[in-house]
Amino acid sequence: MNRILTTLALIALPGLAAAQGVPGEHFIQNWDYDTDGQVTFAEVEERRGDIFYMFDQNDDGLLQSEEYDLFDEARATDMENMGGHEGNAMRPVDQGMMRANNDANGDGLVSREEFVGFSATWFANMDRNGDGVITTDDFGRGHGNGNGQGNGNG
Repeated sequence: MNRILTTLALIALPGLAAAQGVPGEHFIQNWDYDTDGQVTFAEVEERRGDIFYMFDQNDDGLLQSEEYDLFDEARATDMENMGGHEGNAMRPVDQGMMRANNDANGDGLVSREEFVGFSATWFANMDRNGDGVITTDDFGRGHGNGNGQGNGNG
């Protein structure tokens, strides 16, 4: 339970500060470990591994249904707190964390390998301008078409 409370605090507090900021700013603040203003694939893999660890309450290497429910709840709260984003700017972020996208074998459980393994697909969907990093340039008007893929306008 302490992991969940810590995670909620880490997720929600930066969201409040960025609530009216630039689309994607909250994401960059939370995922850019070296604070250089961009998120690399290595940072995505590391952060997804950390997130998995925080929500795997029983340390069995799987996100059980109840654990994923808590993760979904934390993400929903985080998305609500962000606000100020036009259109579907944050949709790819949210879609990449959905259970259906991370349960590769469809068994209803999400292993660490599945969760971290989805990083490459998620990263590619987030890096809408294809420059190999995720920045606030990858968010905002002209980028989202609602399916997690860039539309080439950006």
